[in-house]
Amino acid sequence: MTFIKTAAATLAATTLVATGAFAETTTLRIQSHYNPEQTSGKLAQEFVDKIELMSNGEIEIEMFFSSSVVKTVETFDAAATGILDCDFTGGAYQTGKNSAFQFVGDIMGGYATPYQQLSWLYYGGGMEAAQELYNEYNMQLVGWWIYGQESLASKKPITKVADLENWKFRSPPGMETKIFEKLGAKPIVMDFTEVFTALETGIIDATDYSGLANNKSIGLYDLVKYANYPGFHSMPSDHLACNKDKWDSMPEHHRAIISTAMESLALRTALTFEKLNAEAAAELREEGVTVSAWAEEDMAEFRAAAQATWPEFADTPEAKALVESHLEYLDQLGLVAK
Repeated sequence: MTFIKTAAATLAATTLVATGAFAETTTLRIQSHYNPEQTSGKLAQEFVDKIELMSNGEIEIEMFFSSSVVKTVETFDAAATGILDCDFTGGAYQTGKNSAFQFVGDIMGGYATPYQQLSWLYYGGGMEAAQELYNEYNMQLVGWWIYGQESLASKKPITKVADLENWKFRSPPGMETKIFEKLGAKPIVMDFTEVFTALETGIIDATDYSGLANNKSIGLYDLVKYANYPGFHSMPSDHLACNKDKWDSMPEHHRAIISTAMESLALRTALTFEKLNAEAAAELREEGVTVSAWAEEDMAEFRAAAQATWPEFADTPEAKALVESHLEYLDQLGLVAK
């Protein structure tokens, strides 16, 4: 009789485990700056769906698109303080906290492809160097997703460095303006909402916005007829960064599922935009837009100007450590200006 009771109890416990009654659960509130209709927004939703599937429902994610809870620049703090659990925007929005975030957000004049930049993070010591920075703010860097090099949209040819002389273009604030100034350009910092009017009225000759496919989708090349592709100047990395207390409290297998899904998202993002940008380049050429690929010597000249500018913005110990880490790895890739 005792044996029967024990067997029955064991069977009941096994059934409870099998049905998930004893399973640990994790609920995450994550904010993205992308809207759900954008390509990146759709990829973010696929990321959520994969996590929920791989975890058999143990991980539930509430995704807030279009920065619907707090402003984009406030997402990091909202996650660090527990208003949200994770920040799905990018480190570049946090340079006001520490200049080191520039070198995990947009490493201008560094890597040529998303795959090189991701290899620094995962295999070049980047994750360890960046993690120290994030942990200082009670955040855990989980991973990156990178859509690739950005392209420029211009009224004038942009085929080489010499074309940048007195070239007036819309630039975001910060390091980019300094780099282009060294190459003779005249960057003008303005909100992107002002760009179309500024192009039409001649205030600017060109603009920096995003990758070629994104530029095309919003109609920039209806106004201007010159572009560069592949790009060379800017390749922002979006991140997933979570509240460290929340991350540490999660079961190990949940952390592994999310980290693995993040690596999958990184690859899918790079591949998706590589295809979209190539298609956009072909379509733009058919529409009469001049799409120029820079020669290696011109890209090397840009990298030299960019890398000479990095120390000017590496004004904290964390920033200096990241710059040193990048330069060491870039040297192995043959991408350090000599």
